[in-house]
Amino acid sequence: MQDLKVVALKEFLNYKTLYYDKIDFSIVQNSWEILKNHINLPYVIHIVGTNGKGSTGRFLSTYLHRKNYKVLHYSSPHIVKFNERIWLNGADVSDEDLELAHKKIQSLLDIKLLEKLTYFEYTTLIALYLSSDFDYIVLEAGLGGEFDATNVVTNNLSLITTIDLDHQAFLGNSVEEIAQTKMRACDNHMIVGYQIHDVVEKMAYEVKEQLKAKRQISIKIVDDFEKYEIKTQYASYLKRNLHLVIEALKYLKIDIDTSLFENVKLKGRCEKIAPNITIDVGHNPLAARVLKKEFENKKITLIYNSYKDKDYENVLKILKPIIKQIIIIDIEDKRIVDKNNLFEICKKYNIMIKSKLEITKDEEYLAFGSFLVVERFLEFLGVDEK
Repeated sequence: MQDLKVVALKEFLNYKTLYYDKIDFSIVQNSWEILKNHINLPYVIHIVGTNGKGSTGRFLSTYLHRKNYKVLHYSSPHIVKFNERIWLNGADVSDEDLELAHKKIQSLLDIKLLEKLTYFEYTTLIALYLSSDFDYIVLEAGLGGEFDATNVVTNNLSLITTIDLDHQAFLGNSVEEIAQTKMRACDNHMIVGYQIHDVVEKMAYEVKEQLKAKRQISIKIVDDFEKYEIKTQYASYLKRNLHLVIEALKYLKIDIDTSLFENVKLKGRCEKIAPNITIDVGHNPLAARVLKKEFENKKITLIYNSYKDKDYENVLKILKPIIKQIIIIDIEDKRIVDKNNLFEICKKYNIMIKSKLEITKDEEYLAFGSFLVVERFLEFLGVDEK
């Protein structure tokens, strides 16, 4: 292995582990204890939940930017280019700024910490460093909440998007357990957005009680999703995320001007990239349900694949009423499910399989299943990194 103290960021990240076998929060915590002395951390808005984190964060960050605040939005993963993960004042971070932050962190951290930090942990530290002297940083949690790398800093405001079953191996085997794990990341004020499980609201108050010896948490439940008329082009589930953002702005005492939500660029979130092509990076039953609603009374060609640890059978079962045919896109990755498993499920639910990936003007297409699916599909279309 090369000396990690001297390699450039892209090469450095190639050495990093992408996924946890076991979470060791102490590595990123110890790294932050060193790094924080060199950062003037802004107001921290932490977003946790199962679905909707990325769009909620981008709506909020764009609004703050359009109100002339200096804001950084940190999200993950990226679709095409790494720079998408860190959005600074209206644009993806430049290669030059990434490299400067990387060199600074290399100079500050011990080699043992640099070696042990995961891909996501190191990227989080870069985002935190780049946010120094800003007004706001909007941090989207990765896998979870309480022991997520983004929770290494004290958050001023926590936004809770829709919570459902996902990542059970790390977060818990029930909605109750997952909600607790995510909400225990809260340090001060928690705003709970649209939920499909009533128990999530109950768990918010249970977490408040559990943490009262350590910190006092206040809670706001968003229960009026029709109060603000938002005339936008966005899908209905995205409008619910907008209501959570509006509650956050009210808490921050920032004037509400719904026109500032127009034309926010949401990469891969029910995004129409052509009149007959939609891409969505969702990968679980919750995402499938909202897409089924969006394409109600239509028939689409589904371009699909899935990680093997996802509930892909339930996803296809949910989407079946809107599927005319399915194309299983080829992805070379050890985390991807065996294609034969998907073929068997399609046979079980009588979903017609099309073998060749091609696009025609007379069909409507939905590319869905994960960031990898959308990335591979965009490569097929020849979409570049701009």
